[in-house]
Amino acid sequence: MRSLLTPRLFTPRLAASLTASALVATALVATAASPGHAATPVLDASPTTAASAPLAPTGAGSPRSEGCRATNPAALPAGSDGVVTVTSGGRERSAVIHVPDAYRTGHAAPVVLAFHGRGSTGTELRDYSGLTRLPAITVFPEGVVVDDKQGWQGASYAAPGVDDVAFTDALLDTLEAQYCVNTQRVFATGKSNGGGFVALLACQRSDRIAAFAPVAGAFYEGTAEGCAGAPGAPVLELHGTADATMLYEGGDKASGRYPSVPEWLDGWAERNGCKASTTRPLTFDTTRTTWRGCHAGASLEHVAILGGGHTWPGADQYSGGGYTTQSIEATDLVWRFFESHPLPRG
Repeated sequence: MRSLLTPRLFTPRLAASLTASALVATALVATAASPGHAATPVLDASPTTAASAPLAPTGAGSPRSEGCRATNPAALPAGSDGVVTVTSGGRERSAVIHVPDAYRTGHAAPVVLAFHGRGSTGTELRDYSGLTRLPAITVFPEGVVVDDKQGWQGASYAAPGVDDVAFTDALLDTLEAQYCVNTQRVFATGKSNGGGFVALLACQRSDRIAAFAPVAGAFYEGTAEGCAGAPGAPVLELHGTADATMLYEGGDKASGRYPSVPEWLDGWAERNGCKASTTRPLTFDTTRTTWRGCHAGASLEHVAILGGGHTWPGADQYSGGGYTTQSIEATDLVWRFFESHPLPRG
């Protein structure tokens, strides 16, 4: 299939063009504000916080989990952090969890699963991503350690014989029993190896997880397991064009081959039934590509960070090597995408 998106690598020519990109973005905003022109969407820079977006009560007939029936003594109180443990595949597994201030028993809350990169931890991802400010129960699972580094299924360095999809199922079962969860609004994001695992979940668990947003994803061939014949799913992908760890143009590592970002997106465009794409400046150093004609409920979007490294956009502490843009917040973009893509009611 012909690539719908040409990779934009960070070269001297691209570096020289960043100023021009800024001028184009400014012109688009000015055009949107001028009389006689339809408004052009402009990035809302205001942060998403649990305080500014309280959890709404869920009425009768809404997708409520078992934990909505009564307070579970195993549940953490609102506004607190802790660890949840489950047994999966004969192993005790864990996840760091944050319960937002606005959480109330009987009010079904969204859940955001966030998977760390190889060699990182759930706590590190929690701290640099800022996901805990979202109006959702945020959960940061821990991978299984191999060679002193935690990792996830789908990469060749993953722990042999470990089924992280089954672990995710067990974790969600536990969360939905202990907390009042809106089962129509369970989402998954992750960085690097964790982003690659999110891609695997998009193929294998789109019936349970509503939308997926890998950041700087490590899309090794194993992360496509189960994708053949899988239904489409809402996917937002963010990637730096100068990522030196998971190259935008793809490559081969000791841990296996991985496709270019455009090649990977082409696979999802085909899976989602999308027909064409449009790329526009988002900020002076980012672009957003959206696809049209996709199957209902199977949106596809990509945000390229021009010159961006292997980082979490908007992070204010170390999140990986290379340039970290501050012109966008990955957490806010991911959350807005999630908000608009709940699971359809069956």
